[in-house]
Amino acid sequence: MRIVMVGTGPFAVPTFRGLLGSRHEVAALVTVPLRLCRGRRPLVECPMRGVAEESGVPILDPENVNSPEFLSRLTPLAADVLVVCDYGQILSREALTCARLGGINLHGSLLPKYRGAAPIAWAIYHGETVTGVTIIHMTPAVDAGPCIAQASTPIEPEETAAELEERLRRLGEPLVLQVLDQLEAGLVEAIPQNSGLASRAPRLKKTDGLVDWTRPAAAIKNQVRAMEPWPKTHTFWRRGAGEPLRLILGPVEVVEGLPAAAPGTVIEAAGDRLVIAAGEGAVRPRSVQPAGKRALSVDEFLRGYPVRPGERFGPE
Repeated sequence: MRIVMVGTGPFAVPTFRGLLGSRHEVAALVTVPLRLCRGRRPLVECPMRGVAEESGVPILDPENVNSPEFLSRLTPLAADVLVVCDYGQILSREALTCARLGGINLHGSLLPKYRGAAPIAWAIYHGETVTGVTIIHMTPAVDAGPCIAQASTPIEPEETAAELEERLRRLGEPLVLQVLDQLEAGLVEAIPQNSGLASRAPRLKKTDGLVDWTRPAAAIKNQVRAMEPWPKTHTFWRRGAGEPLRLILGPVEVVEGLPAAAPGTVIEAAGDRLVIAAGEGAVRPRSVQPAGKRALSVDEFLRGYPVRPGERFGPE
């Protein structure tokens, strides 16, 4: 079949490479303009653009994928299907009808759970133990089209969002090729999503990384895993009469069986142990990064920053 790939970020790269190595014809890549790509958070260098340049695939980068001007360029490509993944704009009904069979989208969750821009992070944040990828037949509503195929995988207890994304994007590549074969043979069965089971996964903000110490220790650990590589998880050391110091937390361990203390209270601060009370249990960071400095092991941090038991971590 004749394909137009629509994507920008790294999650789409294995699928794009898989299409380029398949028997299908990739007519073009539609991606966002370079200036917009560089403005994304976290910053990326438009990896899809690089793959297209290596392979000699024409690149289209409209400011607005739904503008009449761009659709007049997309329609003559005579695509059988649009393959959409990690793009950055929402395609209108008119854009989807530019391909004979419309568009399919590879999404990084088991829809209808976690519709939106950051499904992997929010799945970890909420303590999910299983996730996966879904291919939908696209509609103008975000991530709400009928499901064509899914593949699931466990989430490992220590796995970060960055690590899980790497696994999920590779899980999606063979599934896309399988669905294209089914589309070509007319064997696709699309199953409507149960909107009553839908949950949201909005784009991450810096404030999503701020620790609420009243939450359970296990939930704070999940937050640290979820906010990697961006925006990372942070708190403030409220040190005596000085200004609060912003600290980025590295991976944390859950500590149980300690005496109860108010959430955010430092319970231990000696050697390589910095233990902070949470709403339930406590957490022990493995590394700490003071604002404007490099990440430090806990013993390095405590040698340079005299945190004392009884002091508090919390919002600024």
